[in-house]
Amino acid sequence: MNDRPQIDPRLITSFNELYSYFFNADWVAGGPPLLAHYTSIAVMEKILEKNEIWFSNPLFMNDLQEVRFGLFEGARLFSDPILLKRAGGSDERTSILQNSFSYFVDKFSNETAVDTYVFCLSEHDKDNDDGLLSMWRGYGQHGSGVALVFDSAKVMQVPESPLLVAKVSYGSNADRLKELQGLLYRWADITANLNVQDDQLYIVAHTAFHVIKTFALTSKHIGFLEEHEWRVIYDSERDTKGLLKPFHGYHIGDRGVEPKLKYTVGHIAGVSAADTALERLLDRIILGPSISSPLTVRSVERMLEKMGKPQFKPLVRASGIPLRPLSGTSF
Repeated sequence: MNDRPQIDPRLITSFNELYSYFFNADWVAGGPPLLAHYTSIAVMEKILEKNEIWFSNPLFMNDLQEVRFGLFEGARLFSDPILLKRAGGSDERTSILQNSFSYFVDKFSNETAVDTYVFCLSEHDKDNDDGLLSMWRGYGQHGSGVALVFDSAKVMQVPESPLLVAKVSYGSNADRLKELQGLLYRWADITANLNVQDDQLYIVAHTAFHVIKTFALTSKHIGFLEEHEWRVIYDSERDTKGLLKPFHGYHIGDRGVEPKLKYTVGHIAGVSAADTALERLLDRIILGPSISSPLTVRSVERMLEKMGKPQFKPLVRASGIPLRPLSGTSF
């Protein structure tokens, strides 16, 4: 089997309806949303100074369980003899499907998982200059950080781009299993109706794995619902020309060495539109409630001046949430 499947456009487009579950235009029915990235002041400084955002590998993030849940349960559901029989028909064809699927699971685990990256954001109300308390506590340095708010309406999608934007869905473990099982049974029905030749079954097996992987990257437990998360996903399998490989890097932190995608915001042919620029995308900068004082606002404005980015000064806001700096007690 070749390392990279020889893609048959007819086969791939036949499964497009499965991907509408993740990338459906309905998620912007009310207009493209504002999306906030909660982080530290130090990280904000680096982002604005270098025009660079870092995508993280979800297997090194707090979402570790969520991704592994999707991948593990997806592999288990795919191995169901009833599902495989429904897709392949004969024992020989179901064996081909299972072996091909196992190959792609192993390839992901041993090769491509290290270069799977996401950039996480939270849907943000246009009239909100305070941010969300739960997000400050979870991702914004307990209110001592910053929220960078981006206007997704100004992001022009490039169809062939290896960067995909998806809204995260939420559900109980049981509900998510039911949804994933439904996707796989629809995959089986499409496969059966296509009458795929035996030597092309590996392509549809790859599609099943890719659907499971995408589900794992865009699905979380209902307990995280208040985050209203969106993700920009880097799919290395879509990066067939290696356009973003020069941005593959690493970071040494508290958890050791972690792989990172250090993406420079701007026009990259085949990745982002010609008018892509941080100055155009950034809507506002909200300082966390634990540090929101006139003095901090002036200090951040000075920082922006010193780094040669005075155009960002009018975007600075101070959150009005009455959250005290973190201390030894919650009372």
